Amino acid sequence: MMPADNHTFFVPVTFILTGIPGTEESQVWISIPFCLMNVVSLFGNSLLLFIILTERSLHEPMYLFVSMLAAADLLLSTTAVPKMLAVFWFRAGEISFAACLTQMFFIHVSFMAESAILLAMAFDRYIAICDPLRYTIILTKSVIGKMGLAVVTRSFCFIFPVTFLVKQLKFCRTNLLPHTYCDYMAIARLACDDITVNLWYGIAMAILVIGLDAVLIALSYGLILRAVFLLPSKDARLKALRTCSSHLCVILMFYIPSFFSSFAHRFRHIIPGYILNLLANLYVFIPPMLNPIVYGVTTKEILKRVINVFYRSCSRSSLLS
Repeated sequence: MMPADNHTFFVPVTFILTGIPGTEESQVWISIPFCLMNVVSLFGNSLLLFIILTERSLHEPMYLFVSMLAAADLLLSTTAVPKMLAVFWFRAGEISFAACLTQMFFIHVSFMAESAILLAMAFDRYIAICDPLRYTIILTKSVIGKMGLAVVTRSFCFIFPVTFLVKQLKFCRTNLLPHTYCDYMAIARLACDDITVNLWYGIAMAILVIGLDAVLIALSYGLILRAVFLLPSKDARLKALRTCSSHLCVILMFYIPSFFSSFAHRFRHIIPGYILNLLANLYVFIPPMLNPIVYGVTTKEILKRVINVFYRSCSRSSLLS
């Protein structure tokens, strides 16, 4: 604990992550499903990235966007989860101020990047279904590379000011951070300064970026559905809808936990802290874990390559034995 004198300001050398408030006695048990989900996430996204990058037949726009999504998920999992498990298992919650800001930066960058990638994938599906003859002309590898660069640049430009805003805050109460990772608003609420600017920047970022992405994705799928239902045959309509099913699942898995968490924070005075914390952890674990499963199961080309990888590895192990 730091000095409790509200008039003594300090720049914290370290924060102490306390985990999920109110669950101290059961955090070891909570860590078990979290650890399993992280293992699935790391293995699934690494395998997905490996297959797409090594199989030349999968160097198409849709799969390149999937590889970007897998990279964003890996960034999120490797940034947030190791420290979280250390808090649960060893009570090793101490994290330096610089490391906390770094973790906060990369966690929020990965969230923002994932939202932008989902928007790019919606655009990809829109072109594929509504203007298929120009698909390869519009979505060249050069265009996809520029879109990937735009995703990284946008994420960096919106999150870098967050780091600057946090560094300007003055703290005087405590360095105990009631969270499992360094979250922007969790840090800001420890400050003794007026955090109105921080609050409004967070709201503006959510509305202008995540909210706008969601609206544009909904608009693109509205146009896709209109085009699909204008197709002459039932088989053509079903085939078109199947190509969008995996992407729709991933969109719902990303945005639903995010919106639930944001909505719950509006009522944090009546909702227990551990509920808010668990909701915040949902979108650290659920999308990275389920994204590779969804694409691996619902996309025939990827599933075929996954089976081939396991078949080759089993064949090699049997030959060695």
